[in-house]
Amino acid sequence: MAIPAEEMLAVTLRYLSTGCTLTELHYNYNIVYIEIWNALRTIHLKELTQEDWKHVTNEFQRKANFPMCVGAIDRKHIRIENFPHAGSMNFNYKKFYSVVLLAIADTDYNFLFVDIGAYGKDCDSSILLKY
Repeated sequence: MAIPAEEMLAVTLRYLSTGCTLTELHYNYNIVYIEIWNALRTIHLKELTQEDWKHVTNEFQRKANFPMCVGAIDRKHIRIENFPHAGSMNFNYKKFYSVVLLAIADTDYNFLFVDIGAYGKDCDSSILLKY
């Protein structure tokens, strides 16, 4: 059965604003998120081949005169109220609590990689090292 759009929006907003785990969302909304993720990631975030990476590199060279670039990376701190018993893990250099949304895009603004929910204190390199 399809999940109603209103419920999907509510769940998405809750996930992004609180940083709760997928398990918490499963228990609170009784939805199997692993199946949703597995179905959608193959459509929207396909696994890139060596040829795909070469194409991205060539496009950065052609469009931006930026050689050997495999993506543009940026992150956004999503302001949160700190989680109970979380300590200072989510306290960032901007002096507020947050979780990090980090993404890498190609020259056409398509996402190549997305990570949502890292600690606010984490820098880009420590988030990428998880992978």
